[in-house]
Amino acid sequence: MIAIDNKLISDEVLEEHFVCDLTKCKGGCCEDGDAGAPLENWEKAEIDKYLPVVIPFMTKAGVAEIAKQGNYTFDEEFGWVTPTINNGICAYAYRDSQKVIKCSFEEAYNKGLISWKKPLSCHLFPIRITQSEQDPDLEYVNYEPRTDLCSGGCSLGTKLKVPVYEFLKEALIRKYGEDFYESLVASAQYLK
Repeated sequence: MIAIDNKLISDEVLEEHFVCDLTKCKGGCCEDGDAGAPLENWEKAEIDKYLPVVIPFMTKAGVAEIAKQGNYTFDEEFGWVTPTINNGICAYAYRDSQKVIKCSFEEAYNKGLISWKKPLSCHLFPIRITQSEQDPDLEYVNYEPRTDLCSGGCSLGTKLKVPVYEFLKEALIRKYGEDFYESLVASAQYLK
């Protein structure tokens, strides 16, 4: 484990390999879990702000679900999360013609319609960030792929020799900034 500022990063983030393989998992992380995608408090405002632009990309069931539950819900274990449809797929998700689950927010972002890509917890997956119960300023940054769901991504990352932190560069910079990422790269090089 390495420490950068007030973050403890597991060695696996630097040593393991990963590249999402949507041909294998079909975006299953958007429907397989105990709750919707965890949200940071400021992300609720992004959802509220951009929802009118994103609705055309959503499914009818997703639109109905947010009308019923709200734009986000509170979960006792995870805090604020995106709503789900019947405790399954995220209300903001849809399946493309290849049956791959995609994010409506990311679709609008990719089309240049909004400036917020998607929840950080989604962008960072399979990295999970948790806060220390003893020290609210301390965060744990762990690599936690799902055994079955992420096996294709683990295999593809190993084949392509792409470390987790490199695959998730954009997401890590979104979360912690360039200086943090540069320190992470330096740590990975030092450990080699």
